[in-house]
Amino acid sequence: MSHPITVTHRHGESITVESEHTELMTYVYKPDPVEFESRKPYLHPLRTLAGNAVTGYRPNDHRWHKGLQMTASHVSGQNFWGGNTYVRGEGYLALPERVGSMRHEGFETFDVDPDELRFVENLRWLNNGGDPWAFERRGLRAHSVNPANGTWALDWSIRLTNTCAEPLRFGSPTTEGREMAGYTGLHWRGPREFTGGTVRGPGATGADAMMGAQGRWLAFTGEHDEVDGHSTVVFEHGPSNAESVHESHWFVRSDPTPAVAISWAFFEEFELPAGESFEYTYRILIADGALDHERIDRTLDEHPW
Repeated sequence: MSHPITVTHRHGESITVESEHTELMTYVYKPDPVEFESRKPYLHPLRTLAGNAVTGYRPNDHRWHKGLQMTASHVSGQNFWGGNTYVRGEGYLALPERVGSMRHEGFETFDVDPDELRFVENLRWLNNGGDPWAFERRGLRAHSVNPANGTWALDWSIRLTNTCAEPLRFGSPTTEGREMAGYTGLHWRGPREFTGGTVRGPGATGADAMMGAQGRWLAFTGEHDEVDGHSTVVFEHGPSNAESVHESHWFVRSDPTPAVAISWAFFEEFELPAGESFEYTYRILIADGALDHERIDRTLDEHPW
């Protein structure tokens, strides 16, 4: 049985989940003030049951990296990732007129059980001029708090509908010409102390081995400063993702920045026609300790969808 949780909702600002006085997560839906960083909700801090943080916020190398976020680096010429935009033949350019945003429009459902939080949030994707381009129905679920094995789980789903009259074109820096920079989609930035951490995937080890690869899951293990210990964050595809509009690949770096993105447009662009939608579902397992392949597989199997 999952361990009890406490949920605090600061209306208009954020939602915090705690377990035994440890803050496990805070979801911030009141946008940060800097427009160039792409104003949108984010999840930070994200912590293990032992209280160790596994997300970074506004690091000095990429101020627009904020914990765990749903992003999109290239959407029909707009940048919902934040920061500089990669332009074919010109490299990264500061183009504030291309930076879009995501606006919180309310909660469709909000349910708290003794051991689980579930909510569905409605968001509007706006271009830099404020025009609504897409409607997102986002679901988050915090659950399966298990002190016995030092893990808990967070599910994140997205259903995005094109509300424009024309197709929306999704891409990445790689589709714009930069090799192996296919980041877009759900993005995690780890704390700086995780730099040089260990990346694992099914049957593989190392960031180079997993960059641009596919697979059911990807895990990132880092060693903390100040405390003696490691933590592991595991990203898993929901079973229905195999049927989504476009197949996903892993974007992952361990050095110089600890980062993972579940990229839906790594190597190829895709179009979302007017009025149509796509859906993805992910699970993030947050664990104390350095989990190996066997334990990752076993723990994920203990949490059926």
